[in-house]
Amino acid sequence: MSVTSRRLRLGPLPKTETVKLTFTCTVVLKAELERYAAMHSQTYGEPADAATLIPYMLETFMARDRGFRRGGGTKAAGG
Repeated sequence: MSVTSRRLRLGPLPKTETVKLTFTCTVVLKAELERYAAMHSQTYGEPADAATLIPYMLETFMARDRGFRRGGGTKAAGG
């Protein structure tokens, strides 16, 4: 399977309004996020760094978390 035909769980990024949020993570997680961002850029042909992808990754995770949805979680306005 070629890199360009690979599908990632996180699809192309939509254009949305944003706010800034800062968080701390391990060195290992940062490296994995950067590796994922590189794969995402190759797959979809648009540059995207880890900081750009993190909100969409979290939104996708929360949307698929059954416990969160049952507990009153709502779908984000942008997704």
